[in-house]
This record gives sequence, C-alpha cells and structure tokens, in this order.
Amino acid sequence: MRVFALSDLHIDYQVNAKWVADISAFDYRDDVLILAGDVTDKLRLLEWCLSTLAHRFRKVLFVPGNHDLWVVREGYEKTSLQKFQEVAAVVESSGPSMRPFREHGVSIIPLLSWYDYSFGEPSEELKTRWMDYHACRWPSGFGEKEIAAHFAALNNNHAVDAADMRITFSHFLPRIDVMPHYIPAAKRVLYPVLGTTQLDRQLRLLNPTIHIYGHSHVNRNVLIDGVCYINNAFGYPSETRITAKQLVCIHEC
Repeated sequence: MRVFALSDLHIDYQVNAKWVADISAFDYRDDVLILAGDVTDKLRLLEWCLSTLAHRFRKVLFVPGNHDLWVVREGYEKTSLQKFQEVAAVVESSGPSMRPFREHGVSIIPLLSWYDYSFGEPSEELKTRWMDYHACRWPSGFGEKEIAAHFAALNNNHAVDAADMRITFSHFLPRIDVMPHYIPAAKRVLYPVLGTTQLDRQLRLLNPTIHIYGHSHVNRNVLIDGVCYINNAFGYPSETRITAKQLVCIHEC
C-alpha cells in the first residue's frame, strides 16, 4: 500500500478537472490518497471529483479547505458551517472519508482547522482582497478565532494504536515556518490567513511522523522538530514554478 498526498485541486479550472479525469484507473487500486482540501465550492463538482478519485484509489481521505466552504458565488443561502455539513455528506456518499483510517500499521488522521491570526494580524489590504471575507458566511458572533476553535474542537478524541506509524493531515498550515525563506515581502501579507499554531499543538499530541497540509500553493517537504511537513498542492493553472502538478508518494508499506 502506498500513500499519496495532494491538495488544492481547484477543479473549477477545466485543465485541472481534466487532470483528475485522466488519472489512471488501474495504477492506484491498492493505494490511499490524502486530499487536503480546496477542490471546489460547487457541490456537484465536488461530488464528481471525489467519486472519480474513489474509483481510482483504494481509499481517499479528505478535509475541506476554505474554498470548499464558500457560499456566495452560487447564491447559497446557508452559512459556511451549514455548507461544511453538506460537504461532509457529499464526501461520505461519494466514497471517500473524513474519518481516521488505519491499515498495515499506519494510522492516517484528518485534522480540521481554520486560521485564527496566530501567524499575525491581518492588514487592511488583506481584509479587502482576501476572498474568504466575502465568499464565506458565518453565524452571528463567529470571527476567525471562534471559527478556528469550532473546527479544532471537532478533532478531539482521535484514538490511535500506540504501535502505529502516524500521518496527520490538514488543509491549513500548522506553523508559519513551513513557508520557505524566499517568499517575497509582498506575498507575506497573506500569512495571517494561512493557518493556526493550535493545529501544530494538536498534531504533536498525536506524535506523527508526517504531516500533510495544503492552502499555501507552495510545495514543500521540510523536517521540523522530528515531523516531516509536506505540501503537494496542484494549484492554479498558472502556478507552474511553486507547484508540481503530480501525485507524490509520501509513504509505502
């Protein structure tokens, strides 16, 4: 069994959707795919993508990203928390799972999350240009810190076998130092909405060997304090330098 990692498919772009459709129907039948969020904000496209991948892989494990919880573009009248419940229902009906998976002495554990500004306070420029502020709708009284706390609470009580090799995964970044040093200052304005330090505290309690994340669209494989942090984002069609546009095997047993 091989374990592959991927995130940020953004299949609203036709070329990205075609790449999903063209994945071999035979080469990955015994393998697991970790899909770390940001597929699409359209439920019908999400269902198509997840069903397609479920027929390519033995098991697909998923957590939603911020784009998956957008509600504005299709005139969706519910909140993003209600959209989360609908996304979870589509995941389960399509064949993948948002629950922990265990096989061959490997436990793979999803961690839900949101950003809470623990990476820095957002600037006025970011508040204007960051699409989540316009495309998500939250219940009254829910700011970013309350949203992050809500999703973090859903990660409690993940039991794992003490002997297992563990892989955790999330959409958002668990720590800002997974970002490479070469990111220009103009792009660092996005850092406050990349993730949360609470996520790293939660994954450390699970003692993983590998943590998979997405969201930044900057592919990365870096060892920090004994955990290998890996981002394999597919990204937007124009992002050919910072993304690889391919499946990456992160473990084999």
